Amino acid sequence: MKVSTAWLQKYFDAPLPSAKDIADALTFHAFEIEDLEEVSMDVKVLPNRAADCLSHRGVAKEISAILNLPLKSDPLRAPIPEFPKTDTLMVTADPAYTLRHTGALVRGVTVGPSPEWLKSALESVGQRSINNVVDVLNYVLLDIGQPSGAFDLAKIKDDNGVVKVDIRRAKAGEKIKVLTGEEYTLTEDMFAFTDAVGGSLLDIAGIKGGFSSGVTSETKDLFISAGNYDGTLIRKASQKLKLFTDASQRFQNRPSPELTVYGMQAILSLIKQVAGGEVVGVVDIRNKPQDTPIDVSVTLDRINQLLGSGFLKEEVADVFKRLDLSVSISENAFTITPPFERTDLKIPEDLIEEVGRVLGYDRVPRVEPTFNATPDQARYRGIERMKDMLVEEGFVEVSTQSFSKKGDIYLANPLDKTMPALRPSLGIGVQDALARGKQYQSLLLSPGEKLKLFEVGTVFPKAGEYVELRMTERVSAWGEGAGTVDNLSIAKLEDYGKDYTPKKYELGMYKPFSVYPFIVRDIALWAPEGTDVGLTKSHIMENAGPLLVRCELFDTFSKDGRTSYAFRLVFQADDKTLTDDEVGEWMDSVTKAVTQKNWEVR
Repeated sequence: MKVSTAWLQKYFDAPLPSAKDIADALTFHAFEIEDLEEVSMDVKVLPNRAADCLSHRGVAKEISAILNLPLKSDPLRAPIPEFPKTDTLMVTADPAYTLRHTGALVRGVTVGPSPEWLKSALESVGQRSINNVVDVLNYVLLDIGQPSGAFDLAKIKDDNGVVKVDIRRAKAGEKIKVLTGEEYTLTEDMFAFTDAVGGSLLDIAGIKGGFSSGVTSETKDLFISAGNYDGTLIRKASQKLKLFTDASQRFQNRPSPELTVYGMQAILSLIKQVAGGEVVGVVDIRNKPQDTPIDVSVTLDRINQLLGSGFLKEEVADVFKRLDLSVSISENAFTITPPFERTDLKIPEDLIEEVGRVLGYDRVPRVEPTFNATPDQARYRGIERMKDMLVEEGFVEVSTQSFSKKGDIYLANPLDKTMPALRPSLGIGVQDALARGKQYQSLLLSPGEKLKLFEVGTVFPKAGEYVELRMTERVSAWGEGAGTVDNLSIAKLEDYGKDYTPKKYELGMYKPFSVYPFIVRDIALWAPEGTDVGLTKSHIMENAGPLLVRCELFDTFSKDGRTSYAFRLVFQADDKTLTDDEVGEWMDSVTKAVTQKNWEVR
């Protein structure tokens, strides 16, 4: 909500600080400020305070409490005068939608431009002036938070001089053109003001006024409406129509039904001031009984216990006084009777929050959190020692997903329909990881190394979940069966890792890897049976040139006194992308060297 500092000042005799200082105080004690200008600010009022603080009066009350500045006057504490009654206005309202409605007839107004003070007030918060009557309604909405509407009485048919208005459920398909010119089609879960005699729609109740009954410069007589409607139905109707207004924003946050008469009092007073006219009468309908104020009690001990503070009784009592809350004190207990507009004060914790934010959470001493839970240290240490030991033995840890295609336990709503079950073991995941890793084994591992994986994770068989270890190789030091069992308990994990001492080893110097793509070539050859494979591999590597980064034997078999060896050669440059021609030259060199040994290239 956009708030004007000049507008706020009218609530105080003492001069207010600068807009920046006000914004800082509100940010620290009440609301976030989304935008700050020299003479205004955009206050982000949270839903729990929207019932009373989506108004200048509500923000002024907060400033009064935070800065300890008394208000000059409070429109919601002024006595309500006896409105004149009338038989020339009849309003009926569906109790499922309308909690309270206050309507008035005013005759003899002069519609025209607003006085400068009213124009200036609206312009300070980004509202444009329309005419003196409409401006008064907008001013009251922004001042105390009560939405209202004004209708040209000449456009509402009467019944022998009696104006009849019905706030009823809309009929499916009914259409209405609103003040801004757009046309909306209503549904049965929406409500509308209707001319009970003529049958025409006057406005979308609680959301937007209708074009057909709008106030113009020709208007002389007015029907003025100030209501309180069901917030849930307002919100749903606004969303369905995609029509969001200042009125709907306030109603959906459920302001007190008591606000309608205060709004009407302010409207009638201002209209008489800026447009003249005479109030014929007021009709007040209350479909919901007046709420009985509920006392809320809290003790000083409870306040300090929950906040972790050491506030004094006098300090807390002063907070309630500054917030204009009716309070009675007995020993160390405070009993509060919230005013009607503070619909958020319902339980002791609400009062404690008020104390904390007004006095300042910076006054609450910092307390280090204490933890009573004792972690399973033996379990954790066993797992960590086991992981370290396996890494020292050349294993690589993997972490696979907890879902599988099949299992004992199926999810009611799986994220991936192809993996609907919880894994019953780690086996499938580890084997899949091994298969993927073997595709790059020649690049990832040194010659002669073998890819070995392990995983420690929770599995979910039908008997109940537990932690499992799965390895792709046996660890001989653990005994004959340790490397081949499917799962190991945490007790076994700790036993195996109990006497583990990390190996001492030297770290190799970092060697940058190439960022350029590699090229793979295969060569198969026949050699006399008994030819040493190591010598064969060395001979190939010696003649493959400096671009060879890997040479691996991947197949061998013997036949008719000869042995076939198949090698995979990987070429890669550190400074460029290799071409087939460059690699082809080195492969020709390898072929030539092989044939010189009287070996046959297959």
